[in-house]
Amino acid sequence: MNMMRKKSIQAMMRQRQSKDGTLKKELGTFDLTMLGVGCVVGTGIFVMTGVAAAQHAGPALVLSFIIAGIVCAFCALCYAEFASMVPISGSAYTYSYATFGELVAWILGWDLILEYGFAAAMVASGWSGYFQGLLSGVGIHIPKALTSAYNSGAGTYFDLPAVAIALLLTFIVSRGAKESTRLNAIMVIIKIAVIVLFLVVGVFYVKPSNWSPFMPFGFGGVITGAATAFIAYIGFDVVATAAEEVRNPQRDLPRGIIYSLIVCGILYVLVTLVLTGIVPYTELNVKNPVAFAIQFIHQDWVAGFISLGAIVGITTVLFVLLYGQTRLLYSIGRDGLLPKGLSKLNAKTQAPSISTWSTGIIVAIFAGVLPLDKLSDLVSIGTLFAFISVSLGIIILRRTRPDLSRSFRVPLVPLIPILAILSCGYLLVSLPAVTWEAFLIWMVLGLIIYFTYGVKKSRLAQPGAEDEIDS
Repeated sequence: MNMMRKKSIQAMMRQRQSKDGTLKKELGTFDLTMLGVGCVVGTGIFVMTGVAAAQHAGPALVLSFIIAGIVCAFCALCYAEFASMVPISGSAYTYSYATFGELVAWILGWDLILEYGFAAAMVASGWSGYFQGLLSGVGIHIPKALTSAYNSGAGTYFDLPAVAIALLLTFIVSRGAKESTRLNAIMVIIKIAVIVLFLVVGVFYVKPSNWSPFMPFGFGGVITGAATAFIAYIGFDVVATAAEEVRNPQRDLPRGIIYSLIVCGILYVLVTLVLTGIVPYTELNVKNPVAFAIQFIHQDWVAGFISLGAIVGITTVLFVLLYGQTRLLYSIGRDGLLPKGLSKLNAKTQAPSISTWSTGIIVAIFAGVLPLDKLSDLVSIGTLFAFISVSLGIIILRRTRPDLSRSFRVPLVPLIPILAILSCGYLLVSLPAVTWEAFLIWMVLGLIIYFTYGVKKSRLAQPGAEDEIDS
């Protein structure tokens, strides 16, 4: 029983180039960039900016987003090198399989299942709230029992809109990568157009006096704001899950990861500048800061577009999370650590149907029935662990496998990966104890599954798999 066996990168590449049972390769740089922007720009820009400005950084929140963007760029560069070197679906799970061995890869894979799945359920729940607000604006009201997750005291039992959007997007994902990413690109363009509309209208109402004092909570507040802003950037890593559906992965994957982060960083900085220039930061402690700013300057005709942008923005986040989860399950199922059926492809669409619908149904159930608001930090802990593993993997493979082809290389190694590890580690230890407790329970459950199922069923444990193991 060899729990530390590593998967050969050469074997992975042969598997990718095989014509049998592989995902359809039809995505390019634009598709990948839209996936990244689709996942990153959502609640962060429409919700988190106001609270972070009011409670932590004031107008200096713009510095917080710049600092967080630089830190995320360290992680993104590490992902970009791995993606150019190992263009295989599975993201941090696959990278860890080649670097640290099977047990660590399983832990990371199980960790990412938590991140993508739980985040998708929370986003579906948030989408439901925005959608119901839009409906109520035109006089349509869903019966209260069907408006939120189970809470007998509040009279709610089932979140119907959350379930409906999760299943609808699952159907779209099941149609194949090209059709899915085309729709995602359209929604991302609409979302960016709405944000640009806010910037164009809002810039004429900016009062420089609102930027003074610029740093009311001191530099410590800026750093606290950066921790919040860092979470707003999370999502670019999902681009790596599409690796096996990219036509030219060595070129396009690094570009997609880096371009998406650049676009998101620019949007965050501009929105933060205009937002704090329009409204005094002390008044921004609201759940809908962008819409609130538009009302503050009495440009109510823009409010409808902002609501549309928020709903479309959250829809793209949910879509990309569902997409990423299905590709992760596909990879783990193909490796035998979960049932092989998860890697079965639809003959017509060449999409992993079983993993797609398994993901969609579970996310719909979670979003529809379980109250999720108190455990949102679980998404952060899962992501930060993945970032640390990928950054550490870059340092290790530079030493152990300098011979591997790398079309993109992280500059200043090991400095940049170390900075990524330290910054993510700082955020990890800052998370509350209850988050760590829930995370450890999830990890124990994962280890039980591995030792009772995965270690025996692993593809690398089967006869004839010797050439797939990195000796």
